[in-house]
Amino acid sequence: MVFITAEIGINHNGDIEIAKKLIDVAATAGCDAVKFQKRTVEKVYTQEFLDSPRESPWGNTQRDQKNGLEFSIADYKKIDKHCKQQKIDWYLSCWDIDSQILMRSFKTKYNKVASAMLVHDKLLETIASEKKYTFISTGMSTLKEISHAVKILQKYRCPFELMHSNSTYPMPLEQANLKVIETLRKKFRCKVGYSGHEVASYIVSVAAVMLGATSLERHITLDRSMYGSDQAASLEPHGLYRMVRDVRTLEKLLGDGKKIIWDTEKPAMKKLREILA
Repeated sequence: MVFITAEIGINHNGDIEIAKKLIDVAATAGCDAVKFQKRTVEKVYTQEFLDSPRESPWGNTQRDQKNGLEFSIADYKKIDKHCKQQKIDWYLSCWDIDSQILMRSFKTKYNKVASAMLVHDKLLETIASEKKYTFISTGMSTLKEISHAVKILQKYRCPFELMHSNSTYPMPLEQANLKVIETLRKKFRCKVGYSGHEVASYIVSVAAVMLGATSLERHITLDRSMYGSDQAASLEPHGLYRMVRDVRTLEKLLGDGKKIIWDTEKPAMKKLREILA
């Protein structure tokens, strides 16, 4: 089955109750997991960037906005408890080594390398050393850069899955380029999924499954009009419900590729070919 992750990311806007509601949405939809993002803000961004102006609910600088979107360990303990109650897995994409090490205490099943961090060798080595099944997004990356990242995971014998992605938020549909899924599968001989950031649509995800994607990741939100840079590239609850429904239906339609004569065909075969026997 296609592994479906509902990417909560930073769409919780720093509110644990919104995060819980999004977890509930993902569990009700039948997703396999939800994902969050974790950053040590001072290590991911330059001081000049953090000091630059940005109006947000938390203040007037980029630092205020970035810190406002970060959950504490106490918050993640609540998330961990809520996910267990909803019987859905959760994991993170950590954007720096300190965050990756800090979050080990939760013993999540999976890791995620964000597209932005695919070229961060030391972080990749930290992730790979854990030997958890790791999803690697490949947005804004060349085949050479992807190959380098793959070699790091292989060096540590860390199981992984690449994810085709376009890192534009939101992604223009004409840039989906889903045939890259097959390109990556042939070149790296591994499973390849799709991480989508398109506007209010799940047709690209369904098409990705048609082309053999083994996992899907889609940002979700309670309401696309909420504050946040990722909201417009996210699915609202009913969109997520429909996507999961259609992907599971498509899996049945695709079958296993083995040519057989179905029992339901045999009466017609007997009737229509009887004269040829």
